[in-house]
Amino acid sequence: MNKAIYIAASGANSGKSMLSLGLMQLLLRNKPKVGYFRPIIDNPVNGKKDNHVNTIVNFFDIKCDYEDTYAFTRSELIDLLNEDKEDEVLSLILEKYKKLEDKNDFVIVEGTDFSDHGAVIEMDLNVLIAKNLGIPVIIVAGGIDKSLEDFIQGLRLTYDSFNNKEVEVIAVIANKVQEKNISAIVEGIGKNLPQSLLINAIPINSKLNNPTIHEIATALDADVIFGEKFLNATTGEIKVGAMQLAHFLNHLTDECVVITPSDRSDILLGTLQANISSKYPTISGIILTGNMELSPSVIELINGLEKVVPILKVNGGTFGIASKLGSIRSHIYAENKNKIKLSINTFEKYVDVDALSDKLITYKGTNVLTPRMFQYNLIKRVKLAKKHIVLPEGSDDRILTAAAQLQKTDLVDLTILGKRVNIEAAVKRLNISFDFEKTQIINPITSDYFSDFSNTLYELRKHKGISPAMAEDLMADVSYFGTMMVYKGLADGMVSGAAHTTQHTIRPSLQFVKTKPGFSVVSSIFFMCLEDRVSVFGDCAINPNPTSEQLAEIAISSADSSISFGIDPKIAMLSYSSGSSGKGEDVDTVRKATEIVKAKRPDLKIEGPIQYDAAVDPTVGKKKLPNSEVAGQANVLIFPDLNTGNNTYKAVQRETGALAIGPMLQGLNKPVNDLSRGCTIDDIYNTIIITAIQAQES
Repeated sequence: MNKAIYIAASGANSGKSMLSLGLMQLLLRNKPKVGYFRPIIDNPVNGKKDNHVNTIVNFFDIKCDYEDTYAFTRSELIDLLNEDKEDEVLSLILEKYKKLEDKNDFVIVEGTDFSDHGAVIEMDLNVLIAKNLGIPVIIVAGGIDKSLEDFIQGLRLTYDSFNNKEVEVIAVIANKVQEKNISAIVEGIGKNLPQSLLINAIPINSKLNNPTIHEIATALDADVIFGEKFLNATTGEIKVGAMQLAHFLNHLTDECVVITPSDRSDILLGTLQANISSKYPTISGIILTGNMELSPSVIELINGLEKVVPILKVNGGTFGIASKLGSIRSHIYAENKNKIKLSINTFEKYVDVDALSDKLITYKGTNVLTPRMFQYNLIKRVKLAKKHIVLPEGSDDRILTAAAQLQKTDLVDLTILGKRVNIEAAVKRLNISFDFEKTQIINPITSDYFSDFSNTLYELRKHKGISPAMAEDLMADVSYFGTMMVYKGLADGMVSGAAHTTQHTIRPSLQFVKTKPGFSVVSSIFFMCLEDRVSVFGDCAINPNPTSEQLAEIAISSADSSISFGIDPKIAMLSYSSGSSGKGEDVDTVRKATEIVKAKRPDLKIEGPIQYDAAVDPTVGKKKLPNSEVAGQANVLIFPDLNTGNNTYKAVQRETGALAIGPMLQGLNKPVNDLSRGCTIDDIYNTIIITAIQAQES
């Protein structure tokens, strides 16, 4: 079940604060604890808290630390993006969001304000954040100063921006529109869009759209000389008091703001008298221009009145100040409880809250796991139980650098095999921060374990003709020594292969760690972190030409590995043809393997034989296999042979920039994983993490 909603504006002045308030009120009726999160806030002014956060947290009395409610200020965001640190931005946003998700029954995520960025850049940012958080979206847009056609088209384009990136939009709210246009707007937005999409329109409300007297005073840097306790009053029209009083009184309207020169005492006093008269409208405030002092007699008269509306004194001429008022934007502040309540009431009046509540509560979400969510989950998983991983290749600079990075995280304990003097020299040469107190360094030949390990290997392999001397020779090899540490329980897993072949790395494991019960073959998978999803590729490292039975076992192992890492598997058994069209020995092998999987594991969703494009492209998949629940949606791709698999994963990795985590070996009693000799430091880091997670389940 979904636990969050993302509120995304399509531009500035959308009124999304009303939506946040209304949603919070709605959700708190059904959920005991609702969190609030803003990935990006505006830069703080004079050290003040973000107004959106402050309003929501205070009005609903949400118990949380202010620092947990946002990830970055706008300036921090721009600096990081200018340094090409988008990954760092998204990682922290995801981390902070997940912290709130864990603490609450539901989280409202409010997108950016469109304050400084161009609309396209900011829209892309909101799409990217929502995509990586894996949560549905409500789009809100304001219709002020937009033609009906442009407004509708803009909302539809915003919908397309999210939909094209496979971010589900569950509702569209057209805000601040003319009431007469509501039907046309709802109909226009919904044309050719899914019927399940909830579309509502909220008419413009001058009491919400116009600034309060407090906002006017702040914007004009005005002195408040009377009526300070009524500064939160909402405002209506602007009335310039430049004519005779008798004529001016006829122009007063409810909640209007009167602007007049400071020396027009007749307009000032006449307006105050009209405000307390039952025959005239209520006035919200008076602005005195020209920066002239009121006479003592006028001040004395005003002090004697029972009720005085706010009176502001400003620099500047009357008509210049009147022009400035038109550009003052209204906001909702924590102190203005009346405006907050009016926002909530307006939201509940014009939005189908029952339908929206049902969508929020019953929405099941997407099964697509984004790369950043996957990597976040890896770190979360590895923290559950700290494991000990041995790294046999202490002579490789990449291994030492990755180990140094892992020391800082304290996620795993490490042992590195090699001569300490050589490792110390390499650390100095690399100029990396390496803590020798945190990581055990073992030279296999001089180790206290050497004799015991050699004897154990002899006992395990003597039936194969191995002698004690041969056992000692083998145990001097770092792969054998590291694997024996895992076998003996001195380490929970091993990662090697940066400087050795796959065969060199896994041979000891096959000889005495052995396969799990029920497994006849050791296979491998890569977690391919593509732009917007994570796919599992198998087998791309171990088995050259698997039989149908082996291919079926590889598929089942890969599906189970996917499940253990949070991926709901949809398996594609790849071949050069889709469905029943292809003929030949190779495709028959895949077809038979598919049938074996279906018989052994009817719970798994599987399709085969199927071509790669039909497996991952929804359009092609629907065309070639229209009745398949896997075609176009596959996330576990099983290759028919090592040649195809290895070349495909490397082609995808190099051409798309995808992060390939692995290979992760499947089927062994204890985790031993093989690196590519072309691996990067990040590859090593990530493989150690997944090995530690595997060890938690061993």
